[in-house]
Amino acid sequence: MELQKKLEILSAAAKYDVSCSSSGSDRKNSKGGVGNSSMSGICHSWSEDGRCISLLKILMTNYCVYDCAYCVNRISNDIPRATFTPQEVAGLTINFYRRNYIEGLFLSSSIVKNPNHTMEILFESVRLLREEYKFNGYIHIKAIPGADLSLIEATGKLVDRMSVNIELPSSQGLKLLAPQKERDSIIKPMGFINNKIIEKKDERKYFRKTPMFVPAGQSTQLIVGATPDHDISILKLSEKLYNSFNLKRVYYSAYVPVSQNPLLPAINKPPLLREHRLYQADWLLRFYGFTANELLNEKQPDFDIELDPKANWALLNMEHFPVEINRTDYEMLLRVPGIGVRSAKKIIMARRVKSLDYEDLKKLGIILKRAQFFITCKGKLLFESELNEVHIRQALKDKGSRHFNTPSWEQLSLFPLIPDMPTFEDKVMSITGEI
Repeated sequence: MELQKKLEILSAAAKYDVSCSSSGSDRKNSKGGVGNSSMSGICHSWSEDGRCISLLKILMTNYCVYDCAYCVNRISNDIPRATFTPQEVAGLTINFYRRNYIEGLFLSSSIVKNPNHTMEILFESVRLLREEYKFNGYIHIKAIPGADLSLIEATGKLVDRMSVNIELPSSQGLKLLAPQKERDSIIKPMGFINNKIIEKKDERKYFRKTPMFVPAGQSTQLIVGATPDHDISILKLSEKLYNSFNLKRVYYSAYVPVSQNPLLPAINKPPLLREHRLYQADWLLRFYGFTANELLNEKQPDFDIELDPKANWALLNMEHFPVEINRTDYEMLLRVPGIGVRSAKKIIMARRVKSLDYEDLKKLGIILKRAQFFITCKGKLLFESELNEVHIRQALKDKGSRHFNTPSWEQLSLFPLIPDMPTFEDKVMSITGEI
């Protein structure tokens, strides 16, 4: 098969894996080498839905010995198949890099023959790039669950980031849709990679020439919507992964209906808005001091798709609001809808000089569209009438209104048209984390 045809098949097959990122490493170039993955040397390009597209993203092969119901590459599926050789992967990466098409490589694979064989050819691909081609650019590779840990360790010394995809949020879902996979075989390499990262960091304190091990950390992917798991289960799992394995990112992938199976949900399009709500909640876990149990509970196990998670939390906890912008602490500022990490820091710095009013907040770039309902400036609300939760919720859902005094009200319907696509504002929040 021609190399061009292989590239078409294996780049298309890789689009379902979203657990890639192109930043966080500072691997330097060496004499006679090619590329540089220092933070200033990595460019970022984003697709419309927020995914990074700055890497050559391919599968090593889409031949697979597993028959996971949700996967387009499962053994029982009749699709075009192809396999790269390690030499072809290395050659493609170098040629694309020299043409300035890419800044690095994201290399994953289906399981061909067995996990050890798959991990061996992945290792050989990155070994050729690092040692033969002297490529010092960014490399993100998939660690194969079930592979020998010595192979994962050898590969981890050559790459910048590794990911081990959990894919399904619960053991029950895994048994139902991917019975050949075991939860323990996925968790084990995640723990091993984390321990090795910590070990190498400690060694570098005493020995400067200690080789790096996955310097940009590890990530994982969770598929959303393939199983009946609620958002609270997914978010609690993410929280546990961050706390246990120090993951850099948990990526959420809306289930794409690529096959027919009675075990799979009957949907026509992926739940993209649900995916975005989870990304927004993920930011709240990592940078805003929230816990999963604060955002969701057994009575409300799923996010309101019409409101971002922080606004929904605020409406359910109105006893904490409004807060005085000139007195409340940084942690509480982060809990005000519409005030992100950067905005909260600006407010803290500015109020050291003077007491802030609403005009000052606007000059600082604070968008009051959502925050206006939850704050006071010098003891004053921005609007005159007293509002309750129902009024505020309606105003927040009203995408056309930029200020409460000029809403575009609609008559309530028994069958509201709930949007199934994230708005531009949703996408911005999911990418930047300013919620």
